[in-house]
Amino acid sequence: MYGWIVFSLWAAWSLYWLISAGDTKATVRRESAASRASHLIPLVIGVLLIVVPQWFGNWLAGPPLPRSLTTYWAGVTAIVLGLLFTVWARVHLGRNWSGTVTLKDSHQLIRSGPYAWVRHPIYTGLLLAMLGSAVARNDWRSMVGFALVVASLVRKLRIEERFMREKFGEQYASYARDVRALVPWIW
Repeated sequence: MYGWIVFSLWAAWSLYWLISAGDTKATVRRESAASRASHLIPLVIGVLLIVVPQWFGNWLAGPPLPRSLTTYWAGVTAIVLGLLFTVWARVHLGRNWSGTVTLKDSHQLIRSGPYAWVRHPIYTGLLLAMLGSAVARNDWRSMVGFALVVASLVRKLRIEERFMREKFGEQYASYARDVRALVPWIW
Protein backbone atom coordinates (compact mmCIF):
# COMPACT_ATOMS: atom_id res chain seq x y z
CA MET A 1 0.00 0.00 0.00
CA TYR A 2 2.75 2.47 0.97
CA GLY A 3 5.57 0.57 -0.73
CA TRP A 4 6.61 3.69 -2.62
CA ILE A 5 7.78 5.25 0.67
CA VAL A 6 10.20 2.41 1.38
CA PHE A 7 11.34 2.40 -2.25
CA SER A 8 11.89 6.19 -2.21
CA LEU A 9 13.97 6.04 0.98
CA TRP A 10 16.24 3.35 -0.42
CA ALA A 11 16.44 5.07 -3.83
CA ALA A 12 17.52 8.39 -2.27
CA TRP A 13 20.08 6.61 -0.09
CA SER A 14 21.40 4.62 -3.09
CA LEU A 15 21.79 7.80 -5.13
CA TYR A 16 23.75 9.46 -2.32
CA TRP A 17 25.88 6.32 -1.87
CA LEU A 18 26.66 6.15 -5.59
CA ILE A 19 27.58 9.84 -5.84
CA SER A 20 29.77 9.78 -2.71
CA ALA A 21 31.61 6.62 -3.81
CA GLY A 22 33.71 8.56 -6.30
CA ASP A 23 35.80 10.47 -3.77
CA THR A 24 37.96 7.84 -2.07
CA LYS A 25 41.65 7.19 -1.59
CA ALA A 26 43.54 4.77 -3.82
CA THR A 27 43.26 1.12 -2.80
CA VAL A 28 46.45 -0.67 -1.76
CA ARG A 29 44.92 -4.02 -0.74
CA ARG A 30 41.57 -5.63 -1.60
CA GLU A 31 39.85 -8.82 -0.50
CA SER A 32 39.89 -11.67 -3.02
CA ALA A 33 36.99 -12.36 -5.37
CA ALA A 34 36.19 -15.58 -3.46
CA SER A 35 36.15 -13.67 -0.19
CA ARG A 36 33.84 -11.05 -1.67
CA ALA A 37 31.50 -13.72 -3.03
CA SER A 38 31.31 -15.34 0.42
CA HIS A 39 29.38 -12.36 1.77
CA LEU A 40 27.94 -10.83 -1.43
CA ILE A 41 25.92 -13.88 -2.55
CA PRO A 42 23.98 -14.27 0.74
CA LEU A 43 23.53 -10.48 0.84
CA VAL A 44 21.94 -10.40 -2.62
CA ILE A 45 19.65 -13.35 -1.82
CA GLY A 46 18.65 -11.74 1.48
CA VAL A 47 17.90 -8.39 -0.13
CA LEU A 48 15.84 -10.09 -2.86
CA LEU A 49 13.82 -11.93 -0.21
CA ILE A 50 13.04 -8.56 1.40
CA VAL A 51 12.50 -6.48 -1.74
CA VAL A 52 10.73 -8.96 -4.02
CA PRO A 53 9.60 -11.87 -1.83
CA GLN A 54 6.93 -12.77 -4.40
CA TRP A 55 9.76 -14.11 -6.62
CA PHE A 56 10.04 -16.95 -4.12
CA GLY A 57 6.39 -18.01 -4.41
CA ASN A 58 4.01 -18.39 -1.49
CA TRP A 59 6.71 -19.98 0.65
CA LEU A 60 6.49 -18.38 4.11
CA ALA A 61 4.15 -15.64 2.83
CA GLY A 62 2.29 -15.15 6.11
CA PRO A 63 2.88 -12.19 8.39
CA PRO A 64 5.08 -12.68 11.49
CA LEU A 65 3.67 -9.48 13.03
CA PRO A 66 0.15 -8.05 13.20
CA ARG A 67 -0.69 -6.28 9.95
CA SER A 68 -1.26 -2.65 10.88
CA LEU A 69 -0.18 0.86 10.07
CA THR A 70 1.73 0.87 13.36
CA THR A 71 3.83 -2.10 12.23
CA TYR A 72 4.44 -0.50 8.85
CA TRP A 73 5.44 2.89 10.28
CA ALA A 74 7.69 1.24 12.86
CA GLY A 75 9.49 -0.38 9.94
CA VAL A 76 9.73 2.91 8.04
CA THR A 77 11.09 4.65 11.15
CA ALA A 78 13.78 1.98 11.46
CA ILE A 79 14.67 2.44 7.78
CA VAL A 80 15.04 6.20 8.18
CA LEU A 81 17.12 5.91 11.36
CA GLY A 82 19.32 3.17 9.90
CA LEU A 83 19.97 4.99 6.63
CA LEU A 84 20.73 8.25 8.42
CA PHE A 85 23.23 6.40 10.64
CA THR A 86 24.98 4.97 7.55
CA VAL A 87 25.20 8.42 5.98
CA TRP A 88 26.65 9.90 9.17
CA ALA A 89 29.21 7.10 9.26
CA ARG A 90 30.03 7.45 5.56
CA VAL A 91 30.56 11.21 5.90
CA HIS A 92 32.69 10.69 9.00
CA LEU A 93 34.79 7.97 7.35
CA GLY A 94 35.54 10.27 4.45
CA ARG A 95 37.96 9.12 1.79
CA ASN A 96 38.83 5.92 3.71
CA TRP A 97 35.48 4.39 2.66
CA SER A 98 35.13 1.50 0.23
CA GLY A 99 32.24 -0.75 -0.74
CA THR A 100 34.56 -3.74 -0.60
CA VAL A 101 36.95 -4.79 2.13
CA THR A 102 40.09 -2.83 1.33
CA LEU A 103 42.99 -0.93 2.77
CA LYS A 104 43.46 2.54 1.35
CA ASP A 105 46.59 4.56 0.74
CA SER A 106 47.38 6.30 4.06
CA HIS A 107 44.46 4.46 5.64
CA GLN A 108 43.39 5.96 8.97
CA LEU A 109 41.71 4.29 11.92
CA ILE A 110 38.63 6.39 12.61
CA ARG A 111 37.45 6.26 16.23
CA SER A 112 35.25 9.35 16.48
CA GLY A 113 31.64 10.18 15.62
CA PRO A 114 29.60 7.01 15.06
CA TYR A 115 32.86 5.02 15.22
CA ALA A 116 33.04 5.87 18.92
CA TRP A 117 29.74 3.98 19.39
CA VAL A 118 30.33 0.93 17.16
CA ARG A 119 33.27 -0.23 15.06
CA HIS A 120 31.06 -0.86 12.02
CA PRO A 121 28.36 1.84 12.02
CA ILE A 122 27.60 1.47 8.32
CA TYR A 123 26.76 -2.21 8.88
CA THR A 124 24.80 -1.30 12.00
CA GLY A 125 22.76 1.26 10.09
CA LEU A 126 22.21 -1.10 7.18
CA LEU A 127 21.04 -3.85 9.52
CA LEU A 128 18.57 -1.48 11.20
CA ALA A 129 17.30 -0.28 7.80
CA MET A 130 17.01 -3.86 6.48
CA LEU A 131 15.16 -4.92 9.62
CA GLY A 132 12.84 -1.96 9.10
CA SER A 133 12.28 -3.03 5.50
CA ALA A 134 11.48 -6.58 6.59
CA VAL A 135 9.07 -5.28 9.25
CA ALA A 136 7.39 -2.92 6.76
CA ARG A 137 7.07 -5.82 4.26
CA ASN A 138 5.87 -8.07 7.10
CA ASP A 139 6.17 -11.59 5.77
CA TRP A 140 8.31 -14.50 6.86
CA ARG A 141 10.29 -14.50 3.59
CA SER A 142 11.49 -11.00 4.44
CA MET A 143 12.53 -12.13 7.90
CA VAL A 144 14.53 -14.99 6.37
CA GLY A 145 16.04 -12.40 4.02
CA PHE A 146 16.99 -10.25 7.00
CA ALA A 147 18.68 -13.24 8.65
CA LEU A 148 20.74 -13.76 5.47
CA VAL A 149 21.68 -10.06 5.43
CA VAL A 150 22.84 -10.36 9.06
CA ALA A 151 24.93 -13.44 8.25
CA SER A 152 26.40 -11.71 5.20
CA LEU A 153 27.40 -8.53 7.04
CA VAL A 154 28.82 -10.47 9.99
CA ARG A 155 30.95 -12.45 7.52
CA LYS A 156 32.13 -9.22 5.85
CA LEU A 157 32.78 -7.65 9.25
CA ARG A 158 35.08 -10.52 10.21
CA ILE A 159 37.11 -10.12 7.03
CA GLU A 160 37.35 -6.38 7.60
CA GLU A 161 38.37 -6.92 11.23
CA ARG A 162 41.24 -9.14 10.07
CA PHE A 163 42.42 -6.43 7.66
CA MET A 164 42.24 -3.77 10.38
CA ARG A 165 44.10 -5.90 12.94
CA GLU A 166 46.87 -6.60 10.42
CA LYS A 167 47.17 -2.91 9.51
CA PHE A 168 46.78 -1.26 12.94
CA GLY A 169 47.87 -4.03 15.35
CA GLU A 170 47.54 -3.15 19.03
CA GLN A 171 45.86 0.16 18.20
CA TYR A 172 42.95 -1.76 16.62
CA ALA A 173 42.97 -4.40 19.36
CA SER A 174 42.56 -1.63 21.93
CA TYR A 175 39.73 -0.10 19.88
CA ALA A 176 38.02 -3.51 19.67
CA ARG A 177 38.23 -3.89 23.46
CA ASP A 178 36.68 -0.45 24.00
CA VAL A 179 33.97 -0.37 21.30
CA ARG A 180 31.50 -3.09 20.30
CA ALA A 181 31.34 -4.27 16.69
CA LEU A 182 27.66 -3.67 15.83
CA VAL A 183 25.39 -2.88 18.77
CA PRO A 184 26.68 -0.36 21.32
CA TRP A 185 27.51 -1.89 24.70
CA ILE A 186 26.22 -5.33 23.58
CA TRP A 187 27.61 -6.88 20.36
